[in-house]
Amino acid sequence: MEAMHGEYVSVPGLVMVDIAAADDQTAFAFHAALAAMWATTAVERTTRDSGHPGVRLRCYLDMRQRP
Repeated sequence: MEAMHGEYVSVPGLVMVDIAAADDQTAFAFHAALAAMWATTAVERTTRDSGHPGVRLRCYLDMRQRP
């Protein structure tokens, strides 16, 4: 995963979420649950860290919007 930078979370209510899951299906299901409650960025793929099990997914969400 790339490093977090201050501009991503400089506005109150904006959140960066790193998801670690056993597989793609689980990561995308969790993202879908977040997207059902808040505006989130679209995600198309997960990443794998060499030598580590599972997958990672990063998204950004806007908690200022009411579910």
